[in-house]
Amino acid sequence: MQSVTDADPAKSDPDGPDFAALFGRLPSPYMILDRDLTYVNVNDAYCSVLERRREDLLGRYIFDAFPAQGESGARLQASFQRVLDTGLPDTLALIPYPIERPASRGGGYEMRYWSAAHVPLLDAEGRTRFIVQNTVDVTELQNLKTLAYGPGGEPAPGEKDLFMRAREVEATNVLLMRETQDLRGLFMQAPGFMALLAGPDLRFALVNTAYQQLIGHRPVIGRTVSESLPEVVDQGFVQLLHGVMTRREPYIGEGAAVRLQRTADGPLEERFIDFIYQPILSQGGEVSGVFVQGSDVTDRVHAERQQKLLVDELNHRVKNTLATVQAIAQQTMRSTPDFAAFRSAFESRLMALASTHDLLTATSWRGAALRDVLMAELGAFGPDHYRLEGGDVDLTPTEALALGLIVHELATNAAKYGALSGEHGCVNVSWSVAEDVLRLVWLERDGPQVAPPTRRGFGSRLIERSLGGQLAGEARLDFAATGLTCRITLPLAMPS
Repeated sequence: MQSVTDADPAKSDPDGPDFAALFGRLPSPYMILDRDLTYVNVNDAYCSVLERRREDLLGRYIFDAFPAQGESGARLQASFQRVLDTGLPDTLALIPYPIERPASRGGGYEMRYWSAAHVPLLDAEGRTRFIVQNTVDVTELQNLKTLAYGPGGEPAPGEKDLFMRAREVEATNVLLMRETQDLRGLFMQAPGFMALLAGPDLRFALVNTAYQQLIGHRPVIGRTVSESLPEVVDQGFVQLLHGVMTRREPYIGEGAAVRLQRTADGPLEERFIDFIYQPILSQGGEVSGVFVQGSDVTDRVHAERQQKLLVDELNHRVKNTLATVQAIAQQTMRSTPDFAAFRSAFESRLMALASTHDLLTATSWRGAALRDVLMAELGAFGPDHYRLEGGDVDLTPTEALALGLIVHELATNAAKYGALSGEHGCVNVSWSVAEDVLRLVWLERDGPQVAPPTRRGFGSRLIERSLGGQLAGEARLDFAATGLTCRITLPLAMPS
């Protein structure tokens, strides 16, 4: 087992002290434990006062080497745990602790009284890696008090003041530690993300669970923002932090886009956050760091975008509905010999058109079949003007709504300019599913000659963009002279 003193850089200096030798010769007892409370090193004074050999201690769990039941063992264990949890020193002013004596002294246990200080040695991430204990045997002092005043008697005034102050310090430290742990627990469990950046180089001193979730649980404590989150440097966030420190004024961001690598070796993922950078001022007015607080509002931003798309679509749909009704009326008039036949066919097609709106409303709340989505739009034009080829496919509400919007736009465009605007035109829709990916082709034939549009209208933009983002799909339009072709690719989720 390697001694922690072997790693000290000062030892490599031929003109500097040998810290391993210095540790061994210190007149006061010292020992070093790892995070499992296993002995890593002890000095000669420690071995002497406890009458143990060094080789008998190294590698052993401290409470196996020195077992203790009751309050004393619990107090010592709690002190070690506070150092591990907080990375701060802890002191036990006076603790009675029985020590097993060697057989040469008759064996058995002897009650001893100790005053112990526990100091953490931190790793690069600011966590306690080792605990150094300096302990002082004050048994003789305690025995003198007992001889002079009897068990529980009053100590000398100076001694009383010393021990009372030590007891008060220990009690205060325990109380403060509990309060600190309570506050730390609240900090870690806060629903919004929080982080504390310390010093002019902006090193992470503290982050809560929500912040860790946002950045993919990367180790950041003790590292700068640039080192921990290199992808945000070119996005301007580090510059904003330095600006907050320079101006000593908070910065508030709303719905800000940030690209983060949330998995190891994974792609950058776009998130949206509301946040505030608050400068931390010392009593002297100097900026000592920045407090970061905020919340991940990605779902809200996506919902707002979807709502805007739906509102725009509603406005657009009102205009398109009138054009579709006009196209259906003209097509029906060309294919019916008398008014009575025209009325019957026209009314049935209007009812089919109305069912489109009903289906899209329904698919906002439950799943729908792909064939039903297609029929809700194409059924109004009569069976001679469309062909559907493909198996049964169930869509989630989000998928059904997106495809419903696209099919409506395609059908409206076909009724106004394409295959459904003429007497002999036809729309062929074919689809297949492989490896949970839907591939659908909308193909228009025997309609008027098609010319590519001179500009992109709302309908074209809606078709090409509706499957992006969360759905991770794609729709491509090809305005060939023989008729429009739309190719759709959509990864499918399981309907709820």
